[in-house]
Amino acid sequence: MRRIDYAEMSKTLAALTTGETDQVALMATMACELHHADDRFDWTGFYRVTAPDLLKIGPYQGGHGCLTIPFDRGVCGAAARTGVTQIVADVDAFPGHIACASSTRSEIVLPVWDREGVLLGVLDIDSDQPAAFDQADAAGLAALLEQTFAR
Repeated sequence: MRRIDYAEMSKTLAALTTGETDQVALMATMACELHHADDRFDWTGFYRVTAPDLLKIGPYQGGHGCLTIPFDRGVCGAAARTGVTQIVADVDAFPGHIACASSTRSEIVLPVWDREGVLLGVLDIDSDQPAAFDQADAAGLAALLEQTFAR
C-alpha cells in the first residue's frame, strides 16, 4: 500500500508552488498531489472560509463533497471552530458527523492559516479505512500547510 512520504511531498509542493500566491491555485495543487500520494486518501480537499462561521467547498479530489459546512457542524466545523486538528478514527462515533460520502470510515481535518494567522479554511482528508490517520500524519500535513500557506 502506497503511503505518503512527507519529506518528499514537501520538496514536490515547494517546486510546484514557488512564487504562487493565489490561495485557490495552491489548494488545487496541494489537493491533487496529496490525493495521489497515499492509498488511504479516499477524498482530499479544502473547505474555505467564505463568511463568518461558514465553510464552502474548495478544490478537492474524489467524489462530491458537501457544498457548505457551518463551523458548528461536523469534523470540518470543529477544526475551523477550535483551530485544532481533528483525527477521527471512526466517523460514526463522532457526534454530529456530516456524512458527505457513505464510504468514509475515518477522517483527519487540519485548520489552514495564512502567515498573519488568519484562518483560510480546513484541509479535509477522508479514508474508506477505519483509524487510517495518526499523529505522524497530523504533523506531516501541518508542516506542508505551513510551508504552502503561511510563507
